[in-house]
Order: sequence, then C-alpha cells, then structure tokens
Amino acid sequence: MLSVFAIAMLVCSLVPAVLFCVNLRRYLPPPALGERPGDLIPEISVLIPARNEELSIAPAVASVLLSTGVNLEVVVMDDNSVDRTAEIVRLMKTTDDRVRVMQAPPLTAGWNGKQSACWALARAARFDLMCFMDADVRLEPQALARMAAFLSQENVALASGFPREVTDTWLEWMLLPLIHFVLLGFLPISRMRATTDPALSAGCGQFMLVHKEAYFASGGHAAIRATMHDGLLLPRQFRRHAYRTDLADLIQLATCRMYHSAAEVWHGLAKNATEGIGNPTRIVPLSALLIMGQVAPFAFAAWFVIVGGASRPTCLLIYAAVAAAWLPRVLAAIRFRQNWRGCILHPVGILLLLAVQWYALGRKLLGRDIRWKDRAYAGE
Repeated sequence: MLSVFAIAMLVCSLVPAVLFCVNLRRYLPPPALGERPGDLIPEISVLIPARNEELSIAPAVASVLLSTGVNLEVVVMDDNSVDRTAEIVRLMKTTDDRVRVMQAPPLTAGWNGKQSACWALARAARFDLMCFMDADVRLEPQALARMAAFLSQENVALASGFPREVTDTWLEWMLLPLIHFVLLGFLPISRMRATTDPALSAGCGQFMLVHKEAYFASGGHAAIRATMHDGLLLPRQFRRHAYRTDLADLIQLATCRMYHSAAEVWHGLAKNATEGIGNPTRIVPLSALLIMGQVAPFAFAAWFVIVGGASRPTCLLIYAAVAAAWLPRVLAAIRFRQNWRGCILHPVGILLLLAVQWYALGRKLLGRDIRWKDRAYAGE
C-alpha cells in the first residue's frame, strides 16, 4: 500500500516538474530590438491607476518617461487618494508634457476600484496601444518597445508578463516566487498559444499591453468590473471574444515591490484568491494535488530518515518525488533570481499558499467583506 502511495506522490510531483521544464523553454523575454529601417515607432498610452501611492508614483512615472524606442503618454488616474499622489504627478507634468493626471469618477456599486479606474483610463487614452501598469512597477528603458514588438510579432491582442518581484520580508520570499511555479508548472503554454480557449488564460495585472480596438470589443475592464483579479480575468475576457493573448518573461525589463509586510502579503493574495486557486470548484482537487506532490514527499522522506521502516524501492520512489518537487523551484531561483530560502522551504510555502486560499474561500462563504486600499467590498 505504501508503495502505491509513493508512486502517486511521484506522479503528482513529476507532472508539474516536466511541464515546468518544457514551459521554461517557451516562456522567454520579448525580442531584443535590432536595426529595423522603415519600422514605425510604436505609440503607447501608459495607464496607471493610483490610490494613495505617494511613495511609489514618482519612481513609476519616471521609469516610464525614460523609455526608448516609443512615443508615449503617461496617464495617471488618481483614484480619490487622500495623500499627495495627484500633487506629485501634477508637479511632474510641469517638466514633461507627456504626463497627464486625471481624477477618477466616483466609485459606483458593483465596481472594484482598480477596474473602474482602468476603464476610465482606457477611455482617456490617446493611442491605439494601451499599457496598464501598476504604480509599484519600475520599467527598464526598452521594456515598452520590446513588449510592443512582442505583441506585433506574436500577432496577439494582449501581452502580459511578470516583473521580477522584490521580496524582502519572510512571507514575501515564501509565497511570491510560487507565482512562477504555479504558472509554468500547471499552464501548458504551447496549448495556450495554439488556441483562444478561456480556460488557458493567464496574465499579470501589474503589466498588460493591449490593442485598444480589441479591448473595447471584448468589454475591457467593464466586463470584469466586480473582480479584483484583472491579471487572470482580462485575458480570459479577451479569449472569450476569440482574441489571442500571450506571456513574456519580464524579469530583466521590470521590477515590482508588490507588498511590504507579511500582513500585506496575506491580505493581498487573499483578496483575489477565490478567482484563482481558491475557487470553490478548484480548491479541493488542487489542494490534494499540491499536498500529494509538493508536501507529502518531504514529510515521508523525513520520516524514513528519522524512523525508517520502508523498503528500498519505496524510499527511492519518495526521494525521486522530493527531487521532482524541488526541481522547478531550483530552476526558478536561478532563472528568475528568486530568494533561495523560499526554494529550500518549498513545502512550507505550499502549505502557506493553500492556507491563504482556504482562508479566502472561508471568508467568501461567510459573506465577509474584503478590504483593500481602504475600501470594503462585499464577499460574494
């Protein structure tokens, strides 16, 4: 019986490990810019929703203004901030007329604050390419031009990517690197690119470059107005309308400090968990898969080392499962410059990730309010 269980653990750890390795060869940075005589310089509206971002907004806007190879405007939507966000952007506008600051419309019932601000930003954009960017993202000078080239080269309507996440506090480096593990270990990128199946949607709300025509034709942020997870649901909305979406590796072209404390990490991930892993229809099978493949092998291996009692073939199966579970995290730590402590404590990170998902689901089932950016949203 134990050997059968060991085989199951090996399969559950090996499948995402193999897919991760396959995807790692397909999840690449956007193309480098060469000499392309006659090419048009892309025009991009960079759209930044900002609520109480006085510490982040100036570096974010400054990084965009340093962009090369594009014509651009930067539009900041001040979402009823109570700090100096709008004042800081207005000051930057005095030295660079590519900057605009607007006041977000009053938030109406049924809308999430970010989605409302992004919808207003899209309607104010002057250019046909629109880049939705969070205020905590910092771009390298070639990021916009290279992503515009990627969008054109792959002939897609939406291109997204995950910046390098800066992780200083313990829950940051325990949980945020799991973004790449989940993305590359469970999403078949080749199938995503070969179809517009909404079930294969993926994206990062921190950076999304879209064609304006496709955005409005698919409903844009208005179609996902109540959600907190546009990174997943906006690409899904595009694909529902038969538009292709894609992903590129942005770790060399963008950085982001998403959260600054353990409490922010917990509540930040929990706020939209039920739209991802924490969805009521997914959470049980995904929890079983993750525990079987990413946690149980480590527990059994430790038990066998300390207590013994298993046959040699069974031990070998368990140790192989441990190696398969660790492999994606080691490769990710190298490729995406992730904190090695989170890699070493991988099974603990998985348990913490599942704890966040079940916590979020529990709050949803109890109808508890979700608070984010000093706003309360009714649990659904």
